[in-house]
Amino acid sequence: MPFHRSTKIVATLGPASSSESQITALAQAGVNVFRLNASHGTQAEHAERYARIRAAEKTLGRPIGVLLDLQGPKLRVGTFGSGPVDLAIGDRFRLDLDRTAGDSRRVCLPHVEVFASLEPGLDLLLNDGRIRLRVLDCGPDFAETEVVAGGTLSDRKGVNVPGAALALSALSEKDRSDLAFGLDLGVDWIGLSFVQRPEDILEARELIGNRAQVMTKIEKPAALPTLDRIIELSDAVMVARGDLGVELPPEDVPGLQKKMIRLSRAMGKPVIVATQMLESMVSEPTPTRAEASDVANAVYDGADAVMLSAESASGRYPVEAVAMMERIVRRVEGDPLYRRIMDADHPSPEATAPDALTAAARQVAETISAAAIVTYTTTGSTTLRASRERPTVPILGLSANHATARRLSLAWGVHAVLTDDVANFSEMVGRALTAAAETGIGSTGQSLVVTAGVPFGTPGKTNSLRVVTIDGDDMPKLEAAQKEAVTAA
Repeated sequence: MPFHRSTKIVATLGPASSSESQITALAQAGVNVFRLNASHGTQAEHAERYARIRAAEKTLGRPIGVLLDLQGPKLRVGTFGSGPVDLAIGDRFRLDLDRTAGDSRRVCLPHVEVFASLEPGLDLLLNDGRIRLRVLDCGPDFAETEVVAGGTLSDRKGVNVPGAALALSALSEKDRSDLAFGLDLGVDWIGLSFVQRPEDILEARELIGNRAQVMTKIEKPAALPTLDRIIELSDAVMVARGDLGVELPPEDVPGLQKKMIRLSRAMGKPVIVATQMLESMVSEPTPTRAEASDVANAVYDGADAVMLSAESASGRYPVEAVAMMERIVRRVEGDPLYRRIMDADHPSPEATAPDALTAAARQVAETISAAAIVTYTTTGSTTLRASRERPTVPILGLSANHATARRLSLAWGVHAVLTDDVANFSEMVGRALTAAAETGIGSTGQSLVVTAGVPFGTPGKTNSLRVVTIDGDDMPKLEAAQKEAVTAA
């Protein structure tokens, strides 16, 4: 697979994209990581999709990551006895714990934790923020409110409480069941929804261990005061602009997006920008110009990946949406301004040998116009350091660990390659030459900048850097490897 794009694409699977042929077509169009959304579909349906992803991975001969996105503690009202109700500005409306069917004057809100966090003057948002209620009076089991922004309210619509940190675990009972299912399935990433505090991540890590990596979704204003610590505890971050945009003024979201990308990159954590990126392609074959600009801006900001949700899960044009995202990304990355932006903000390396060597690898590769930086990694830490540097050359992330190779498929600029284990540097150089050949990188006279930790297999110990020049004697090996790769494909 030739190197033509550094920013990765994540696509959600659903009714429009569940067959093996559809999944393979999406991967061929440019998907690097597939998202299974636990908020929709059954565990059996997700298990089938997972098996088809792995079949597509085998067909295409490259690692593909899988993200299981947990639903999280979604707050919803109860049901109404006579169908939807219309709430007008100035109306009084009561929320309580009474599970009987609601009407135009009241409805059940079956979350005692919400009432414990309310106080007069606080606003509640219903139905994705379309309805706003202001609390006039409240107690441990009720809230009397006034309608500030009206609209139609129907069964089980969502509720957001933007001004309060709720005493809710980030993992509901459904989440715990889905988490155990996903870990047994073998997913690479677990997405934590509605994280409010660092303790939410620690709670999840106790259950996950080292069986998958944690992707924290930032979609609650309550998470913002401890954002640095939350990102530090995460393996990756998703800027989930849907709920975040409901609970915050829309004009606040773009600046927060840039802040989260910048913080995540400084800490070396992959970051995804998600929600409504090409929303009109759910029903139309092309996006709006504003949507194309939205995707482009996320790429200019330096995001590791951009994500499709309904566009690929339930839309009419899933493959076309991926292809469009691919075109936008490539166009941005071909803009000289993009390179100037990336070069203007290299995070300062920590005072450690691995960070110093990785920063040096980027500088060496750019100075000598190397064909690629090659990292040999057990856990992925060596390769993620290289990705954080945003080099001008591709990164070949070699690993003998299948799980590590799949997880690296999310990282900016990394082409993850599953390879055999190595015992010494000479073997690693041979693996590097083979990987360069299989990816179409390298010609006589070009160099590879190789980094690794010695002794091999020691996590987080990048301590070696070597420049390997491809000479004429190497070319038969490269050509043979290229022919073998083409034959296998």
